[in-house]
Amino acid sequence: MHIDILTLFPEMFTGVMDASIMKRARDKGAFSYDTVNFREYTTNKHNKVDDYPYGGGAGLVLTPQPIFDAVEATKERRKSKPKVVLMCPQGQPYTQKKAEELAEEDHLIILCGHYEGYDERVREKLVDEEISIGDYVLTGGELGAMVVIDSVVRLLPDVLGNEQSAPEDSFSNGLLEHPHYTRPSSFRGHDVPEVLLSGNHAKIEEWRHYQSLKRTYLRRPDLLKERKLTDQEKAWINEWE
Repeated sequence: MHIDILTLFPEMFTGVMDASIMKRARDKGAFSYDTVNFREYTTNKHNKVDDYPYGGGAGLVLTPQPIFDAVEATKERRKSKPKVVLMCPQGQPYTQKKAEELAEEDHLIILCGHYEGYDERVREKLVDEEISIGDYVLTGGELGAMVVIDSVVRLLPDVLGNEQSAPEDSFSNGLLEHPHYTRPSSFRGHDVPEVLLSGNHAKIEEWRHYQSLKRTYLRRPDLLKERKLTDQEKAWINEWE
């Protein structure tokens, strides 16, 4: 996978891309990335990329010309048909399912905005989808783009040390992840559940499923509304109710 990030602040990505899982993924060749400062594409003699909105109002709006030219130049350079993603608080809420969909792409272009927003023609004519990482507003799209990139890259083949890690994550199967324990088996009078020490893998899987469903029921019951519950899951929920 290759990811192009269109941003006015490319230096923001250095620390994230050069550490931890992201750096290891790049070293393995699982993905590559470039930052593209779309200010470099403006034809404005003062290198401005924003202007006052028609009709008046507070703030400045990103003009379409440098963004269109930057995206078109990036497509031409890569000789590909990428999925173009716009980071925006008005976009669809970001989910693990969307991360899994994006992880199937060969080339992503992610647009990071600033100021009051984008000229509407960017939304209408240039992007494939808009994504929001939550119902709040940031100063720019860079932090949201980092969230999206991290969540996508960790799903690429051979990125995580254990191939079972991603499928068992919270949200991957529609439920929150079950509790985890490690050594010591007893810590300050608090013991690891006995079933986890039993070596009975069937019982352990049942316990994990039970705990995962219960945690979802207590913390995120909204996730269960679209889940087709098994008879066992229904019985457990009736027990808790």
